[in-house]
Amino acid sequence: MNLEELEADREIDPNAPLSLPEKEICDRYEKVFTAAVNDALREKRLTNQTLPNGLVPLRERMRSAGFAFTIKGAKNLTLKNEMAERARMLDDIPEDSFIVWDTSLDRDSAHWGECMTMAAQRKNCRGAVVDGGVRDTDQVIDLGFPLWVRYRSSNGMLGRFRISAWQTPIQMGDVIVRPGDLIFADIDGALCVPRHMAVDILIRAEELANGESELKQWIKEGMSAVEIVERGGYF
Repeated sequence: MNLEELEADREIDPNAPLSLPEKEICDRYEKVFTAAVNDALREKRLTNQTLPNGLVPLRERMRSAGFAFTIKGAKNLTLKNEMAERARMLDDIPEDSFIVWDTSLDRDSAHWGECMTMAAQRKNCRGAVVDGGVRDTDQVIDLGFPLWVRYRSSNGMLGRFRISAWQTPIQMGDVIVRPGDLIFADIDGALCVPRHMAVDILIRAEELANGESELKQWIKEGMSAVEIVERGGYF
């Protein structure tokens, strides 16, 4: 990110009003699928909005959309005030948010667990994508919280890892995620839609999803691939 982009970030309001209510936006995203949203982003020449492919849902049927609540952290052995900072972070989570956690590529700690899940649910958080690990996996699954992670581990992060900031721009893979961006994830992974484009991309993704239903009907009717493409279909 260059200096101009950093300056622009300071002017982005994560609570900037949108043309539809936030809850409606999230609910409608959850009725489409990430491939349709990805195709809508590609039409806008946004081809690097997919979070790293190694981030997978805890269960196959998980699907969720929400507005990014970003967290940044790294390996750190210090303990002083660590739990107090973690508690303040959890209390700051707004309704209809989707946690996006940049761990600075830590591959040793479990950054998410049962109690953190319960705290997030109490704040009406819609899901989380953590570039790291989870523990208490059985309990997290039983709670039904939509979660995307890289691995599972019994290692708690206390004394191994520390949160350094939240609600700040982060980078995961090739994607810069800003607080308030729209995050949508399903079985095919997670992606980020810039906040100011969330409604336009949603509407186009709904059109693409509806068009795919028509495409499937053409295939069932026995239409050739060439005929389908000539009608505007795709494969």
